[in-house]
Order: sequence, then structure tokens, then C-alpha cells
Amino acid sequence: MRVIFLPTFWTIVLDCIMWTVFYFSIAFLCTRIPIGYLAKDRWLFRTRPWEQQGEIYHRLFGVRYWKKKLPSGGKIFGGFDMRSIASYEVPYLERWIIETRRSELCHWILILPSVLFFLWNPPEVGWGMIVYAILFNLPMIITQRHNRPRLQALLESVRSGAIPAGQPAKAPADAAETAVQAGRRSQ
Repeated sequence: MRVIFLPTFWTIVLDCIMWTVFYFSIAFLCTRIPIGYLAKDRWLFRTRPWEQQGEIYHRLFGVRYWKKKLPSGGKIFGGFDMRSIASYEVPYLERWIIETRRSELCHWILILPSVLFFLWNPPEVGWGMIVYAILFNLPMIITQRHNRPRLQALLESVRSGAIPAGQPAKAPADAAETAVQAGRRSQ
């Protein structure tokens, strides 16, 4: 319900300012979520059977073709760089999995403020802001839901010795795919 009425120009300016404030403040706060909270495999982060170890996201959306083109905002506030796997060490892979949870949670939260835009926009623009928030954040959520089960399989392969720890991650997608395939064969 609109309660603030501004001229169109100032409404657009306010929209831009508010999205910037929401994105940077939520991103900053998400970098401060304790690792201990994210280390647990909570309900939101669990891979569901229908996700097929994340493969459903490639089949439906072709995630492997475009995920490298997404911005990686983790380092903006001194967070974790998720552009590529730098090591196959167990603690590093465990941290990477934790950071997929942080990123997914952050992007879910970033959708929530979109409903506030109804306060100073006409209803059709308010709905447009909700659509924008979903379309902008969904690719990042899909990427994390695709990557996490693959990284978990890679971590298990490193723990079991199937892939040597510390091996340089020259082709992380290939290693993750190998780990996922090995996990499917053992089930």
C-alpha cells in the first residue's frame, strides 16, 4: 500500500538508492554470519532428492554454461573468493561448502525487501520490483544449489582418498563431476 507519494523522478531515484542500500547492507550483514551457524546442514541448505545432486539445475537452466559469468561478491567485504577452487585440501573444501550456504542465504534474504517498494511506488511498479528481485537473485541461488552437492561429493572423494588432497584444482568441474559420478555408483 503506497504511503509515500513523490514525483516520478524522485521515486526512481529513491528506488535506486534503496536497492543499493539493501544490497550492500544485507551483503555486509551476511558476511558476518558465524561460520558455526553455516557449518550445519540446515533445512534450507539440504539437497532434496528431486535436485539429483544439483544436476537438475543444469538440465533445466544450463547452469554450467553461465555460472562463470555471474559476479562473485564474496570478496567485497573481505569474504571468501568463490570464483574457482584453489585447493583440494579438506578444510578449504569444507569452507567452500559453508560459503555456498552463506551465498544462498544472502540471496534469499535479498529478495525480501522488494515488498517495501510498494510503500512509495504504484502497485504495478511494486510487483515489478518483486519480479526484479527474484530474477536477479535466482541465478545465484540456482548456482549455489547446483555447486554444493557437487562440492560435497568432491570433499567425500578427497576424504576417501579417491582424489588426492592438495591436488591443484586445474579442472574443478571435471573433478566435481567425477566425484558426483562415483557417489552415484556407490549408492
